[in-house]
Amino acid sequence: MFDHRIYEQIERYLAGTLPAEEKASFEALLLSDPRLADQVQEHRQVLQAMQHYGKRQQLRHKLNSIHTEMESGSQTANSELIAWKVFFKKHAQTMAVAASVSLLSVFGTLWSVQQMKKPVQQQAARYIELRREVEKIKKEQRAIINGIASADAAAPAPRSARFSGTGFAISPDGYIVTSSHVIQGADSILIENKAGLKYKVTEVHRNTDYDLTILKVEDPSFAGFGKLPYTFKTATSDLGERVYTLGFPREDIVFGEGSLSSASGFEGDTTSYQISIPLNPGNSGGPLLDDKGNVIGVINGKQAGQEGAAFAVKSSYLMQMVREMKERENGAAVSLPQQNNLSGTSRTQQLKKLQDYIFVVKVYN
Repeated sequence: MFDHRIYEQIERYLAGTLPAEEKASFEALLLSDPRLADQVQEHRQVLQAMQHYGKRQQLRHKLNSIHTEMESGSQTANSELIAWKVFFKKHAQTMAVAASVSLLSVFGTLWSVQQMKKPVQQQAARYIELRREVEKIKKEQRAIINGIASADAAAPAPRSARFSGTGFAISPDGYIVTSSHVIQGADSILIENKAGLKYKVTEVHRNTDYDLTILKVEDPSFAGFGKLPYTFKTATSDLGERVYTLGFPREDIVFGEGSLSSASGFEGDTTSYQISIPLNPGNSGGPLLDDKGNVIGVINGKQAGQEGAAFAVKSSYLMQMVREMKERENGAAVSLPQQNNLSGTSRTQQLKKLQDYIFVVKVYN
């Protein structure tokens, strides 16, 4: 949420009254802060709509003034005024309909702008979160275990675990990101990579608008992930770029490849990309990377009934969450990787380097 000073700066920027140095600084900020850029665009649309509305109001007042003058029955009215009166009476209904349509159009535009500010609602009938739906199997397993243990009333109830999705490291000192829906309802969370390294993690920051959660390794044996081989891209990627992901739709890690289909996600959500990678339950929370090995997004869903229409939250919004963590009172400063060691290497070499930093997220209930 912007304070009044930033709001005033947006007003001055759109009005063209910012000094050259302040304008250059503000435009640099727009490139690095996607939420501010969205706010400026929305404010510009509101101002344009209000300007159109003002012009229509002026026309309406002018027509009303002419009508009042004609109705006064002035004896000095000339032939031009009489012609106006005849024209107005003949076309009054048409002009009234036109004015009503214009008014509805203006308020429709204003309503649409307000709706753009709301997060895109994920409709269950068309949007599927990529998580493992194995509760039925787990219930059957618990029933069998309970039946076996029924002879021993003192036996403790078994603890249920489900393999919910994927996560990946964002800093060497133990910070990991995954999709918020992956860990929903968790009592405790464990992560494990392909090499079998396991760590207990806790949630440190969540943003439900982006469906992203940052976790932190809390295991006493943890000595760090080491140098991460990838970096995070905050600029918008180009349509048609080749992209790929690694995740855990099953027990073993799985590679998926495709292209960037759209710069917006489900129902035009500007916080996400649409990608042409067939994904399965368990891929949620995995990284989306470009050919150079830059992380450009976080996998979080797909469109029901349309194979190869999946979505990933843009990495610029993950970076925004990292900044939010740092700005909070006593917030942690995440040491993001600064050097990309994947660029210029083959895809197979990239995958070998990546696997140690991709984790299956195990949620315990």
